[in-house]
Amino acid sequence: MKIAIGQIAPRFMDRTGTVEKVASTIREASGSGCELVAFGETLIPAYPLWLTSTDGARFESADQKQMHAIYLDQAVRIGRGDLDPVRDAAREGSIWVVVGVAEAAEDRGGHTIYCSAVTIDPEGSIASVHRKLVPTYEERLAWGIGDGAGLVTHRMHQFTLGSLNCWENWLPLARASLHAQGEDLHVALWPGCERLTRDITRFIAKESRSFVISASSLIREQDLPANLPMRDRIAGSGDVLYDGGSAIAGPDGEWVVEPVVGEERLIVAEIDHELVRRERQNMDHSGHYARPEILSLRVDRRRHGVDFID
Repeated sequence: MKIAIGQIAPRFMDRTGTVEKVASTIREASGSGCELVAFGETLIPAYPLWLTSTDGARFESADQKQMHAIYLDQAVRIGRGDLDPVRDAAREGSIWVVVGVAEAAEDRGGHTIYCSAVTIDPEGSIASVHRKLVPTYEERLAWGIGDGAGLVTHRMHQFTLGSLNCWENWLPLARASLHAQGEDLHVALWPGCERLTRDITRFIAKESRSFVISASSLIREQDLPANLPMRDRIAGSGDVLYDGGSAIAGPDGEWVVEPVVGEERLIVAEIDHELVRRERQNMDHSGHYARPEILSLRVDRRRHGVDFID
């Protein structure tokens, strides 16, 4: 089976423009015969990289409030149809899509942003929306804390597909919740940094005896609009702010595609489910290598929110 990673830069803080770019990349992937294409963390409309370089934790900062207002305005509202062009491209190409979005969650009032991995099936339907369990470090200044409603897997031919956002891939129990559902094709979404993807991609693959796709974005100074607030502070001294690092590892922990750095392109590879079955011969976390009478895991998959009782 052919799969792809769309390592692309967002049209920074431009939801409509980035959605169009994602849809175009989906069509390119399906035209290449791919049955899955994955994109980076909060690619639509952008990863909040300004928090690190502009004193994001300063309380009552007018600059930070202005940037957050823009981010919230450009965030994805799924119920409004913001992802419809992406869904249409998936349906037209009969291809699975996993894409990272900054989601303004309408079930939580619409004014809190969540880091969400959206899975779209080949019919163009939203198969799942997974909100990042715990934003990492300064991300907590931009995103809310998610829940377990999206800790689900999807049957994709011989494979079982699941996904996690960035550093929650380091959470053993989050990974275990997907292993227990038969996951053997894992998508890890990243903002775009080889330092983040090089070690963990192979580690997760070796641990789970699964194929692991690390999908990253790319952000360069040229991708920042000229009228972006605090642009000079965000850009810093380098042309490449996030260098990609997308990669694919096999269930034996070896590279299928080593990290791709510094270039915006569609990364295509072929994977074979037989390799999963071969590696599961001596290790299956939720099967013959499990001891459920000793070790157990409870997963709450309710979508947490406000219950109105009349």
